[in-house]
Amino acid sequence: MVLPAVADDSQDSGAPAHAASRHQKVPGDDGQRSHCLGPDGAVALVGETLRLISGRWKLPILFRLYADGVVRSSQLLRDIPGISQKMLTQQLRALAADGLILRADFGLKPPRVEYRLSAKGEALMPVLLAARQFAASHGSAAASSG
Repeated sequence: MVLPAVADDSQDSGAPAHAASRHQKVPGDDGQRSHCLGPDGAVALVGETLRLISGRWKLPILFRLYADGVVRSSQLLRDIPGISQKMLTQQLRALAADGLILRADFGLKPPRVEYRLSAKGEALMPVLLAARQFAASHGSAAASSG
């Protein structure tokens, strides 16, 4: 599909006029393509956010912690069908390393370790809830197959 050209006299970046008009819609953008496509631009920032939550198990873990607050790993293992202890441990470590969850080790025998969302994880949840609403409103694969 070819988009109609939109006249834009404010800049001449060499990009088609329709591309320039779209770049102006990126919040905080002053019309420069690098703000969208550069190393600190919208694409890079969204890509980093997607990297933080990519993988089969991170979203179920994050949503469970959001729903329940503080959760022990044994409860996560019971609540998330199909995840192995090894994979759960790897994903919890990755989420903690990325600053999305906090791990509290009580130093007891037998071990007692609890997890909860960090401030960064809490800040991410409205984005994930909006993504869920988008999928529900715009026909996700799960909604259209069921």
